[in-house]
Amino acid sequence: MIYSKIAGTGRYLPERIMTNADLEKIVDTSDEWIRTRTGVERRHVATEDQLTSDLCVEAAKNAIEDAGITAEDIDLIVVGTTSPDLIFPNIATIIQEKLGIHGCPAFSIEAACTGFIYALTTTDKFIRAGETKCALVIGAEIITKLIDWTDRTTCVLFGDGAGAVIVKPADEPGIISTHLGADGKYKELLYYPVGVSKDLYKAGVGDSRIIMSGNEVFKVAVKTLGNVATIALEANGIDKDDLDWLIPHQANLRIIQATAKRLGLPMEKVIVTVQDHGNTSAASVPMALDVAVRDGRIKRGQLILMEAFGGGFTWGSVLMRF
Repeated sequence: MIYSKIAGTGRYLPERIMTNADLEKIVDTSDEWIRTRTGVERRHVATEDQLTSDLCVEAAKNAIEDAGITAEDIDLIVVGTTSPDLIFPNIATIIQEKLGIHGCPAFSIEAACTGFIYALTTTDKFIRAGETKCALVIGAEIITKLIDWTDRTTCVLFGDGAGAVIVKPADEPGIISTHLGADGKYKELLYYPVGVSKDLYKAGVGDSRIIMSGNEVFKVAVKTLGNVATIALEANGIDKDDLDWLIPHQANLRIIQATAKRLGLPMEKVIVTVQDHGNTSAASVPMALDVAVRDGRIKRGQLILMEAFGGGFTWGSVLMRF
């Protein structure tokens, strides 16, 4: 039987850093208010001429180097993002061209903050089917270009970044199981009000912004993240105490802490990076994975549960032996 396994990880953050003190100068907030409610201390912000694909390429290069492969080895590219460069062509083809790769399938998935989990799950199916030998999977966002910098309920939360992994076939898991879900009845709790077939021709630059009902999102997120983690463990007969690490979507420290409490996991087993980059949507899980791999916390053979929750609502988890 063919399984899939992560062979390398990488990440990239824009150079520009915006601290909480910087935000105090442009919106009615404070460092204490932001830290207390979100856990965010700083976020990285793309420059005006930086594209999401630019971030993806740098993260991909780091993952390629870590895996000890070349770009020519890649035969599938799947990208999770809600902030692509263009409406079309899809961002994976743009990344493909920038990396000098030709001919392999390349496509993107829009599942908001769950985008990387959806992309990795899709890639796992390709590999298990024997159709892919070396895949590049990316979660990336330039989300700061979608927010209103005068709205303190959202501008303090988000940042930009990209995380990437190389996935290859293996004789043993690897990815043990994946679990995805969605429910569109929650769409008005977290959304962006403009799209190709809705008001795009009416909207000027800066006219639209992310709309979020924070308290309601918090409640559903904690419950859903707890449930999807439990489903993954129960489906495989694994006790939570056997987990080495939980890597949750880095949306908000309070959500992360509440989810860990719901699962009965100590925070010592949870990878937390939200303080350094804020909510980077689809980029947050692969970036957190890369951070913990490179600082030595995550080691080969350890049991890891990754999970995310995003607008839609969408949600998902990946249980894997790294």
